[in-house]
Amino acid sequence: MIEIRNVADVARWNLCNGCGACVYACPQDRVELVDFVAHGLRPVLKEGSCASCSDCLSACAGLGISHAPEPVGVAGGIASLASSWGPVLEIWEGHAADGATRFDGSSGGLATAIARFCIDHQGMRGVLHIGTDDTTRYLNASRFSRSPQELLAATGSKYSPASPCDRLEAIEVANGACVFMGKPCDIHGLRKAQQLRPELDANVGVAIGIFCAGTPSTQGTLDLLHRHGLNEHAVQEVRYRGRGWPGKFSVRLRGEEGWRDIATYADAWGFLQKYRPYRCHLCPDGTSEFADISCGDPWYREIQDGEEGSSLLLVRTETGRRIVRAAIAAGYLVLQPVRPEVLQLSQKELQFKRGAIWGRVLTMRMAGIPVPTFGGFSLFRNWLRIPFGHKMRSLVGTARRIISRKYFRPLELGRTVKR
Repeated sequence: MIEIRNVADVARWNLCNGCGACVYACPQDRVELVDFVAHGLRPVLKEGSCASCSDCLSACAGLGISHAPEPVGVAGGIASLASSWGPVLEIWEGHAADGATRFDGSSGGLATAIARFCIDHQGMRGVLHIGTDDTTRYLNASRFSRSPQELLAATGSKYSPASPCDRLEAIEVANGACVFMGKPCDIHGLRKAQQLRPELDANVGVAIGIFCAGTPSTQGTLDLLHRHGLNEHAVQEVRYRGRGWPGKFSVRLRGEEGWRDIATYADAWGFLQKYRPYRCHLCPDGTSEFADISCGDPWYREIQDGEEGSSLLLVRTETGRRIVRAAIAAGYLVLQPVRPEVLQLSQKELQFKRGAIWGRVLTMRMAGIPVPTFGGFSLFRNWLRIPFGHKMRSLVGTARRIISRKYFRPLELGRTVKR
């Protein structure tokens, strides 16, 4: 058995998802995140002795996450969705009522609109989320926003490494309830950190999750820029999506006012997805099942040219239901209820991915490689549902990757990105 002693070992064995919760959890401030260009944001230990408290591992969502109690479900939830999509109380489709929020958002701008409503009408102190790094403009950084202007400045998808949990202290010391916004793995890190720190737990007013198929490494962004003849050091801002639906990969260069539309969303994501680290392929949660509210694209139909943005919204908890109903009543959201099958039609690839994970994890365990543990995700049941070819790829394909990519050895994380 391979011993995982600390979060540096988590990173070396391909288990880290880069959420940043370990940075917040360490009582000695000995953990820092480093952007390894080929892998993503990963924890390293600063020089000096390390206490044996194991708080960093207790907050680590990369080691695994579990719904409790099992099986997955919430009283009054949609039973037909529980085993594949987690707890879902309600499904809506719609958009932000504010036109600028809708235009700048990745699809319908719902996450930003809900966060703004919480600041304006729910007395929440701020929003912990991701925006552009102030120094290295093609990278991301955690932000604690207190105004609509700050929220709007950070709209749009962030298809490069992001770790909002590294600033959870901003919520802990906020003197009141706050909004947390992030990817599924970020929500996982938040929930584990809440269990560790009651002071944090008391100040998490609502968690808004984003649908996610994986986070490409920084190398993906660099190669995409270079592919189109752009130098990353000339970049003032990058938009992977937004500014229309589904938006384009767009860049604003230093000294220029306007945006350059570089590639379609389909072309950009088709290029970037091969840069996703393997830990993303082991994550069964593509729709932020641990959030109070989660948002993503309604891909169940063809998007017409010039169509304005729209999003699916999943209400997962009673807290989420209360906030969504209040935001509709206050005129922040324009929503219509939709049938449960719309979620399944919109996110077919995420459902196939969830089905493949049982085979991938089994193969890695048989090879003696550390794997994350998941509870309440019905992985075996989902594996049985996928076609035979997908089952075989989950087993044979994983075995090939173990050999070709040497997953039986700890990673040499290699070159870093300066921030």
